[in-house]
Amino acid sequence: MREGGEDRRARRSSIKGTTNLAARAGRWSARHRRKAIIGWLVFVVLALLVGGAIGTEELQDEDAGVGEAREADQAVADAFPENPDETVLVQSRDGATADQPAFRAAVDDVVRELESTESVVDVESPYSAGSQGVISEDGSSALVTFEIPDPGDDAEVTAEDLVEAPLATVASLSEAHPEFRIEEFGDASASKALSESFEDDFQKAEVTSLPITLIILLLAFGAVVAALVPLLLAATAVAAALGLLGPLSQIWPLDQSATSVVLLVGLAVGVDYSMFYLRREREERARGNEAVASLEAAAATSGRAVLVSGVTVAISMAGMFLAGASTFTSFAVGTITVVAIAVLGSLTVLPAVLSALGDRVNKGRVPFLTPPEERAARDSRIWAAILDPVLRRPVVSTVLAGGLLLVLAIPVLNLKMAVPGIETLPKDLEVIQTYDRIQAAFPGNQIPAEVVIEQGGASNVELTIAVHNLREAVEASDRFEPPVTVDFSADHTVAVMDVPIVGDGTNDASYAALAELRDEIIPATVDPEGAEANVTGFTAGSNDFNELMETRVPIVFAFVLGFAFLLLLATFRSIVIPIKAILLNLLSVGAAYGIVVFIFQEGHFESLLGFESTGAITSWLPLFLFVLLFGLSMDYHVFILSRVRELYDGGLSTEVAVSRGIKHTASVVTAAAAVMIAVFAIFATLSAIEFKQFGVGLAAAVLIDATIIRGVLLPATMTLLGDWNWYLPRSLDWLPKIGIGERPGPEPRTKPTAA
Repeated sequence: MREGGEDRRARRSSIKGTTNLAARAGRWSARHRRKAIIGWLVFVVLALLVGGAIGTEELQDEDAGVGEAREADQAVADAFPENPDETVLVQSRDGATADQPAFRAAVDDVVRELESTESVVDVESPYSAGSQGVISEDGSSALVTFEIPDPGDDAEVTAEDLVEAPLATVASLSEAHPEFRIEEFGDASASKALSESFEDDFQKAEVTSLPITLIILLLAFGAVVAALVPLLLAATAVAAALGLLGPLSQIWPLDQSATSVVLLVGLAVGVDYSMFYLRREREERARGNEAVASLEAAAATSGRAVLVSGVTVAISMAGMFLAGASTFTSFAVGTITVVAIAVLGSLTVLPAVLSALGDRVNKGRVPFLTPPEERAARDSRIWAAILDPVLRRPVVSTVLAGGLLLVLAIPVLNLKMAVPGIETLPKDLEVIQTYDRIQAAFPGNQIPAEVVIEQGGASNVELTIAVHNLREAVEASDRFEPPVTVDFSADHTVAVMDVPIVGDGTNDASYAALAELRDEIIPATVDPEGAEANVTGFTAGSNDFNELMETRVPIVFAFVLGFAFLLLLATFRSIVIPIKAILLNLLSVGAAYGIVVFIFQEGHFESLLGFESTGAITSWLPLFLFVLLFGLSMDYHVFILSRVRELYDGGLSTEVAVSRGIKHTASVVTAAAAVMIAVFAIFATLSAIEFKQFGVGLAAAVLIDATIIRGVLLPATMTLLGDWNWYLPRSLDWLPKIGIGERPGPEPRTKPTAA
């Protein structure tokens, strides 16, 4: 649908003379395109070189927790050598028990071979006096323990390299004793297997995401060159961000998942921003505007929408700094960096590239698709068929769509969070299967509560008494399982007591055991002696993280929602628009939460998605999903409302502006959402359940946001509110004009008599 001459003149008059930041950046870039393109390439290369030279500082395990568990982890890291612990499971296949000669001979053979293996120290047999090794109650299983010497931070090899020798020894022992199951599990062996698994997964994700994104862009633009432009901008933005994370990680160490999150977010926003900009420039050209005027119009409108969207996303991500956890801080640093670079590239190098290409951006037409020139000038027929009934019956549409989202959000009322542990890892890995067998033979042994007793003001004798009393009290309680083991540091100032607890680590029984340990047993046994005790471990870590979230989540929500409200208020100079935007985004986030809980916590579609439910959601996921989804959903909201406000300022009524604005932007929003959904859905195919939750949650939220929210609820509610959408109290007239209302338009507005 083409606009009439009067509408076109209104549009041109409102764009001419625009002086907003995005418009100025676009003009400079188009006039100095060689400098802009070369400058961008130099920036990307320098970022990669600097990052490679400095290296990336990863977040240490002892710093990743929160609360009391983190204090205990740090005390252990300071007092004990960082030798990774390894365990060999010796388990009878034919009913033999540990008191029989054949069983003992197999165990002795394991001990003997390990003692002669390179990179193995402190081998302990379950039969030796005072040994930390254990035998199961039914006598069918035994554990042989040993350590891998810590190679040190400056060594050329890692513990994962050193564990290869004992793994080979254990494999040969398994072949030599076919009547026994002889398998290894431990810090280094598990880390090695998981690193290889995750590396393979992410390589597949990276290799798969780029061609899928390219295919969607080809379908969206119908031309090879136009499809490559967003992909190249996103790829270079991600590369530059990964390089800059090197120096930034020296201040804020990065979680090992941060780089994957940067890739995910960078590809999504980089492609989105480029698509918004490119689509508007092509649309202006298709309507007969000259190349320079079209580029200036795209800079003044879509460019400004990109800037506002990027700032909104960055503000949302900044909320993670208030979460009080190092993992969230590293995610915030990574995502803010890549979003800022994507915005910078969209406002600077993208106009230069489009100016250099001109109409050649439509080169490489894809056969059988509508020519690029034609598709840029027309509205989406599919969205027109959806939107027209919505606008005719806004009340019914609002009730049905809103009700559907509320139903989808119901499962979130039973949300249960847990720190990711072994049970969240891929079950097809041999090392995880070994862990499951150890857990079955020795309940609670692999997820013990670790009581870290520090000497504090106590004497050596008082510390020993405290440890003795604590052990007796624990062994007398029915909330804990044998064996209880104790290890003292070399200077005898710190003791670590491993206390296997009942339950699965995150159920009520496990949390009750933790509460008894912290609130009753330790105050009665350790505190009177003057020593200090903190509890860590899987259950303690989950408990402390959940308690932290209870206090910090309201702060993060208030920060994100408050700043988003202020930004949208100033951008659209309306108090209704930001309130409605926040409510709609919360609806989509709540529905996505509900879907994640329904699938992963309640255990639906396990066979389809290839996972086993742990009965809980990964602890960091809900907060991270909120800030990420809220920020990304604002992309579409700002982009669509920018066009609606532009048409409204150009003289159209609210209802007509909503209809035309959404129809004009529907195809590019659909394509942008399709890119996000495809990229996020790839993560649902990865092995670890936390990444499956991440991928499904994001893909579901974007799908909901791009369809139900933008296609139904947004136009329906805007139609119902009419001119109240643009209401701004007189008391707020002092607000700076940083957004859509900044551009001068015809006064007074002339409302058309028909659409």
